[in-house]
Amino acid sequence: MESYLEERFGGVQPKNSSEEALRRWRRLCSVVKNPKRRFRFTANLEKRGEAEAIKHANHEKLRVAVLVSKAALQFIQGLSLRSEYVIPEEVKAAGFQICADELGSIVEGHDSKKLIIHGRVDGIAEKLSTSKTDGLSTDEDSIKRRQDIYGVNKFTENEVRSFWVFVWEALQDTTLIILAVCAFVSLVVGIAMEGWPKGAHDGLGIVASILLVVFVTATSDYRQSLQFKDLDKEKKKIQVQVTRSGFRQRLSIYDLLPGDVVHLAIGDQVPADGLFISGFSLLINESSLTGESEPVAVNEDNPFLLSGTKVQDGSCKMLVTTVGMRTQWGKLMATLSEGGDDETPLQVKLNGVATIIGQIGLFFAVITFIVLSQGLFSKKYHEGLLLSWSGDEALELLEHFAIAVTIVVVAVPEGLPLAVTLSLAFAMKKMMNDKALVRHLAACETMGSATTICSDKTGTLTTNHMTVVKACICGNIKEVNGPQNASKLCSEFPEIVVRILLESIFNNTGGEVVFNQDGKYQILGTPTEAALLEFALALGGDFKVKRDETKIVKVEPFNSTKKRMSVILELPGGGRRAHCKGASEIVLAACDKFIDDTGSVHPLDKTIADKLNGIIDSFAGEALRTLCLAYREMEEGFSIVDHIPVQGYTCIGIVGIKDPVRPGVKESVATCRAAGIMVRMVTGDNINTAKAIARECGILTEDGIAIEGPEFREKSLDELLKLVPKIQVCWLHDILLTSKHLDNLSTSLTYCCFCALKVMARSSPLDKHTLVKHLRTTFNDVVAVTGDGTNDAPALHEADIGLAMGIAGTEVAKESADVIILDDNFSTIVTVAKWGRSVYINIQKFVQFQLTVNVVALLVNFSSACFTGNAPLTAVQLLWVNMIMDTLGALALATEPPNNDLMKREPVGRTGKFITNVMWRNILGMSFYQFFVMWYLQTQGKNFFGLEGSDTDVALNTIIFNSFVFCQVFNEISSREMEKINVLKGMTRNYVFMAVLTSTVIFQFIMVQFLGEFANTTPLNLHQWLASVLLGLVGMPIAAAVKLIPVGSS
Repeated sequence: MESYLEERFGGVQPKNSSEEALRRWRRLCSVVKNPKRRFRFTANLEKRGEAEAIKHANHEKLRVAVLVSKAALQFIQGLSLRSEYVIPEEVKAAGFQICADELGSIVEGHDSKKLIIHGRVDGIAEKLSTSKTDGLSTDEDSIKRRQDIYGVNKFTENEVRSFWVFVWEALQDTTLIILAVCAFVSLVVGIAMEGWPKGAHDGLGIVASILLVVFVTATSDYRQSLQFKDLDKEKKKIQVQVTRSGFRQRLSIYDLLPGDVVHLAIGDQVPADGLFISGFSLLINESSLTGESEPVAVNEDNPFLLSGTKVQDGSCKMLVTTVGMRTQWGKLMATLSEGGDDETPLQVKLNGVATIIGQIGLFFAVITFIVLSQGLFSKKYHEGLLLSWSGDEALELLEHFAIAVTIVVVAVPEGLPLAVTLSLAFAMKKMMNDKALVRHLAACETMGSATTICSDKTGTLTTNHMTVVKACICGNIKEVNGPQNASKLCSEFPEIVVRILLESIFNNTGGEVVFNQDGKYQILGTPTEAALLEFALALGGDFKVKRDETKIVKVEPFNSTKKRMSVILELPGGGRRAHCKGASEIVLAACDKFIDDTGSVHPLDKTIADKLNGIIDSFAGEALRTLCLAYREMEEGFSIVDHIPVQGYTCIGIVGIKDPVRPGVKESVATCRAAGIMVRMVTGDNINTAKAIARECGILTEDGIAIEGPEFREKSLDELLKLVPKIQVCWLHDILLTSKHLDNLSTSLTYCCFCALKVMARSSPLDKHTLVKHLRTTFNDVVAVTGDGTNDAPALHEADIGLAMGIAGTEVAKESADVIILDDNFSTIVTVAKWGRSVYINIQKFVQFQLTVNVVALLVNFSSACFTGNAPLTAVQLLWVNMIMDTLGALALATEPPNNDLMKREPVGRTGKFITNVMWRNILGMSFYQFFVMWYLQTQGKNFFGLEGSDTDVALNTIIFNSFVFCQVFNEISSREMEKINVLKGMTRNYVFMAVLTSTVIFQFIMVQFLGEFANTTPLNLHQWLASVLLGLVGMPIAAAVKLIPVGSS
């Protein structure tokens, strides 16, 4: 079956599946009872097509708008323009001078002419009654008036569907509709033959069963939809930095209004349409809106910023002009939200299983109907009365047809694919409580198969709470133990050194020091920037004073490729100065001078360079993150359109920043090792810092080999042949490479290198992408990757599971990820892996349970029809069995919480079978036992229980039905563990499982003892009840014995 499923339903990937693969499996699905329910949680490919059409239209619209704008600018230069715009009365009455439609047409249409007519950005700000420096007023009345005129920054969402919609969808089941028709005919014929109420019992029994199935199904589906709705709200929680009433603050994008001043940096999503106020080197990626991958430079000449686009490079301040559904992004999002998530590979496979079993069930149903009815038709044929039917004969034929239809109901495991969704929804909700937000359904499922985790260091393995603890200034190493000690350092250095150091830190930064409404200063920016700014403040520096002394004329922001940030300052006395900071060895290599302890500048000779490199190594050996700060006086001929020079700097100093390892990381790494998951550290930090942190985390073991690329390449082939097999087989030694050596390894050594690779230092995003690609393709690993920066997006996209950091991560990284780690903690990643395994195994348990019920129900009714001419399980009883194995079974088994034993198993990996040999062993073992019990009861039951009288058939069928249900109850318990004997461990702590089990038993008792007329049962005595329960209970030790049978590898 596995190879058949793989061949026909295996084309769908956990992510980035082709549209053809998604369409192909839909075409292969047959015997679908309820398409609306079966395909509810699958992608709406038609809506996706509409979204792509909108993107294409946006691209064409913007292209034309830009061309028209350029032509208009050339035409209107030197002309005096007169505005024909008339301010609507309601806008004027609210205190504004421009309406929402006019603002929308300016930005969306890139209308430079209108922008000039309205006074450019300054004029727009004035007409919106806002300030470019202080932002909006926080006065509630003003905010309310602004909302009334311009709307809110929210997109149209699908309404929450009511419970009755799910009831209606559950009623769309074809087999239930046929049974409802049978029930109606049965009611009419029965009442006509036997009168009310006796003649209505059979029909009403089927109707009641249908309603019970429908309402239980609808309740389960409705609860799932609410869970997904809650998770969807969490996904859309994005906050941005804004200035209101002169104070910087974080604000939800949904609270933004036209007139707000928003601060954007690399990786941010533009939260609304707006205009560029000021900024540096701003590049915007508009692919999400237009499909165009080439970034657009935004500046004073092209100030238009569109909602939903991403900041690829640089930073800026933006004036919000248009929000919500007035933006193109709002219209696109409304369509995209209807497109839905891709179906998961497991959902598709189980649709395949349902199709196969449905086809078998349909075949058996037809044969059962023929066998049951052939006696009646034969009798009528011999009597020559084929065209003359009495009421009793019609009811008998109808009952046979109802049984055949009900066999299809039971045989088609419609709940299989939906059990995946139920389990995933349950896991996603619980994972939210464990600080992991799942963005894509398949990630939950795939994480259970992960074999490798490539983790960042900063903020994931470490706390991301950084402080400067050591500094080497003027060649002297100083301890920095708190602000008091830092302030004393000022007196130990020449004034000019302190001045240039503060100038460097306060100007060459992506952070800011601002004051909140309480008058207290607040440091904004990355943890690294915050640590440097805290250090500069402790030295006695004043951020605002230092920034006002000079003017920043050019900025080249830090990114993972350059590993440095540079600025050009215009000095008050004339001239320009460049400041550079970044990875210590890279910036130091760009220096040819240094400042000594007298404040004098001297050439940087080899002796001093070696000394400084030794200091960098000593800092890194203490697990400190090192940064080098340098400056350079610029020549007269430098133009700001030129790139900032990369050589000729003067070294100011080196700082060592402490970022402690998170508590519990070492234990989590050990848990991963025990679970067969390889943890690899991928960091942009210094190699020695990486080694120190990796050892502290347990990633790089004490007796491991730490080898750099040049040394690795210098070894002879014989040495490598001796070294590499030892690493591959024993996994005792670890190789540590800097990423620049990776590309130079020969092809024959690539396999050896990747297998042993544990730590990659000084890596670029491209290195991370290359590593992930090789691990996935060459070694068939299932790879989970963490990332927080914009440049991590390709690796997150390439990985099987992309894990973005919720605190330090940019919006670009989060959008490319499958799971967002809300607390940026490595231990949470391990929790995600545990939940992933739990989901995978829970679904396997449910499939094992349901297939057992399928097999037995089919065989019992079919064999009985063939050999005795009647079916022991009636339509009403089969509907009840269907509910036990479908909705209730899924609730009980697919929502089992994870336990620590899950992390002691080997991962499934990419090639593992879903329906394993272990599952087939359990299914066949229990099916054989249950079928033997049912067959024995049917053939020897009357003698065994001493049944006599006219009602013996009904009594025996009731015992068979009761025994069959209790076999399923105890089989449900046995299915909690597929290999372990002890299935009772932790059962009482699973309240959902206990509730399902209890309600099943209670309703079974009511059905047998009190609903005889409707359920075709008769009350049983104590002896018969005990026998039924005991027959079910005996299945548990038999299931345990079956588990002892060894089976081949799965």
